[in-house]
Amino acid sequence: MRTSARLLALLALLQSRPTWSGAELASRLDVTGRTVRNDVTRLRELGYPVEAVKGPGGHYRLGAGAALPPLLLDDDEAVAVTVALRASSVVPGMEESSGRALHKLEQVLPSRLRPRVSALREATMQGPENTTDNVEDPPVDSRLLTQVASAIKAGEEIRFRYRGDEAVLVEPYRLMSWQRRWYVVGRDPATGGWAPYRLDWMTLRTPGGRRFTPAPLPGGDYTAFLLRQVAVTGWSVHARITVAASAADVLARINPAVGVVEPVDESHCVLVTGGDSAEIVAVYIGMLGYDFHVTEPPELVAHLRLLADRYARATGGT
Repeated sequence: MRTSARLLALLALLQSRPTWSGAELASRLDVTGRTVRNDVTRLRELGYPVEAVKGPGGHYRLGAGAALPPLLLDDDEAVAVTVALRASSVVPGMEESSGRALHKLEQVLPSRLRPRVSALREATMQGPENTTDNVEDPPVDSRLLTQVASAIKAGEEIRFRYRGDEAVLVEPYRLMSWQRRWYVVGRDPATGGWAPYRLDWMTLRTPGGRRFTPAPLPGGDYTAFLLRQVAVTGWSVHARITVAASAADVLARINPAVGVVEPVDESHCVLVTGGDSAEIVAVYIGMLGYDFHVTEPPELVAHLRLLADRYARATGGT
């Protein structure tokens, strides 16, 4: 390699993981250890704070406060970033920022990759993201996302208003996205109880709260916990539906994320499920293929009666 190309390759390696030994860098660049040391010196002269730790476990690392290095992406990485930014351009609340980021990406890419990324951006279109719900997706508040993520990383409590008026104090542990909604899984420091909280229902009150000692979720499966709890508490409309089938039969017909199934006897169970509208819940339970009985919530009962009349008229019934 020419010296300039080798320096860029060395920068790319230093950015790709926290530490590298001199021998590892020399092997990856196919040069001697002396050349690595000389190239590190050149990078420092250019303003990049490459730190060196000596001794048996010695290594190099790119220190904090460096001037932004050239964006070093290979072809596949450039395509992946472009596709991801295009996909996020239809997420409510992220449209403008995604467009700006894609434009900036093209400006800092090497000239070899810039035409390819530009062609991909101009030739592709993003279809509608939400085609399974009659409720608009909530906008993503990027500032709230970063505040909650920072609190998780720092191990700090967050206090917020939930669903308009309920004051909540939580130890946040995981930030998770599911079904185009964002949730934070947290623990109540007073009771030790765990729950997921939708970010679009939150108004953060005191970022930078008190530090806490982590007590991870029992079992450690945050994803399974989120899916199970959202069925009970994470939707605008919740329902307990008695189904004329065994729990095993119902579980075989649904995605486990749709709801929680509680056995009653060999031929009956209760499905706890929900959605952001009565119409969506009606679709879910209509696809079960079993008889069912619903007594609440009232808006779901009313919608099912409306559907019953509509379907009866559609088939010539009364």
